[in-house]
Amino acid sequence: MYIILLNVFRPTWIHAFAGIHADTAWTFKKLIYISLNVSCLHILRASVPLWLSNYNLRSSYQFWTIERRKWIFCYTGLLPIFAIFIVLRIIPIVRTFTLSFYESNLVNPQSRFIGIENYRNLFGDHLFRTALSNTTIFAAGTVVLSVGIGLALALLVNRTLRFSPFYETVYFLPVITPMVPVSIIWKWIYDPSFGLLNYILSWFGIDPVGWLVYPNIGLWAIVIMSAWKLVGYNMVLFLVGLRNIPDEYMEAAALDGAGRFDLFLYVTLPLLKPILLLVMVINTISSYNVFTQVYVMTAGSQGTSANPVRVLVYDIWENAFRYFRMGYASAEAVILFLIILTLTLIQFRTMRNKEV
Repeated sequence: MYIILLNVFRPTWIHAFAGIHADTAWTFKKLIYISLNVSCLHILRASVPLWLSNYNLRSSYQFWTIERRKWIFCYTGLLPIFAIFIVLRIIPIVRTFTLSFYESNLVNPQSRFIGIENYRNLFGDHLFRTALSNTTIFAAGTVVLSVGIGLALALLVNRTLRFSPFYETVYFLPVITPMVPVSIIWKWIYDPSFGLLNYILSWFGIDPVGWLVYPNIGLWAIVIMSAWKLVGYNMVLFLVGLRNIPDEYMEAAALDGAGRFDLFLYVTLPLLKPILLLVMVINTISSYNVFTQVYVMTAGSQGTSANPVRVLVYDIWENAFRYFRMGYASAEAVILFLIILTLTLIQFRTMRNKEV
């Protein structure tokens, strides 16, 4: 019946029935295919346990045990998720690695294998080196500030039990606010003509500063904004770790004469290492993938080679979708992936060695 339905719903039949264009008919056919597949999957998932319960052969009963039926039921439900993950994640990653060895252009569909030529050209590209350097500086500054301030706030909020939920909510608000409006607000704050920051500095006789223009401070201005947005997320994670530390450890250390700094350094911090590792990995990945705030706050002016806030993801986007150099952009994406993977492994190894 399923095969018959698929053959009945051909594009010509749909076109004649609905009076729509052939391309739209093909799209409609795909929707029907998906709907029928999902429907049949649910029918099979519901009917298999019923069929098994009425099947009386001893050998089949021994094979289709309750545990095995549960296993089949669970993995049948997870199958669509695995399929989506493969289509949206695994295949693009493999395709990106493959394209990095080709001279591929969206305008010209013919791809030519060139080996490691894209990688060789990358390190001779001044824009790529500038973007990589800026991204590394941005990531280092953002991780240090957001992790340090987040941990300090978590320690303070953890000691303030009365208003703790209020402070957690206030500090977490920037995290749930979309990046684009936050970037626009901070761009107004940094504005040299009517920005709030320059207005406050004018009280002390300081002339207006172009915070997003000057090479020495443009990138750090965005680092401060990005760290401010991540602090609340880090604080909440650190609070979870702090509240899971048994009070007996603190009391025993205090009885041995440990002060507040000793308690933090030798009791609290070692017990927070798993949370600290998680926070650092998440912040590192997020910082190396920076794009939105830099693009919005600099009005897309990263195209100049001397621009102090040109970052790696913008360089990838520009080569891929402005110059249509898909092979070159894929090589940049692979380099970014390897950098993040290497830093993550180093962080795991460092934490593991400290625990030993």
